[in-house]
Amino acid sequence: MTTRTKPNCSIARTLDMVSDRWSFLILREAHLGTTRFAEFRTYLRIAPNILANRLAAMVESGLLEKREYQAEGERTRSSYHLTAAGEDLKLVLAALQQWGDVHVPRPAGPTVVRRDKGSGDLVDVGFVGPDGSAVPSDDVVFEPVAGGPADRSGWR
Repeated sequence: MTTRTKPNCSIARTLDMVSDRWSFLILREAHLGTTRFAEFRTYLRIAPNILANRLAAMVESGLLEKREYQAEGERTRSSYHLTAAGEDLKLVLAALQQWGDVHVPRPAGPTVVRRDKGSGDLVDVGFVGPDGSAVPSDDVVFEPVAGGPADRSGWR
């Protein structure tokens, strides 16, 4: 794609791949272990045509991969599995969940918590420095790269 059709901004390019609520909810389900069309449909209560379109788009964009399976006595079907790119969106989903739990909480509390697999401790999403230590959000700034499309130094 040319830059005319493909945005310069990493956020905009990412949103081109996961541009609607269903894509995020499908990713959530995939991170919870859902792989089969019928399961996605049941858990999300999504129309089959919308689900089919979203799954196809997510396969095409490289977030999910399609695998064939066949239950005994049944026809061959497809299952959907996270790719490395889809796995890497776990952090984004966790950040959205954490933000939602704080700013638009459910009266009964969270529906999912994030835990360290080894210790079982609850974990938060945050910024981490090169040495692995947490960096407070207030100490993080977005800094445009000089000469890049987000560089504001020459704007007036």
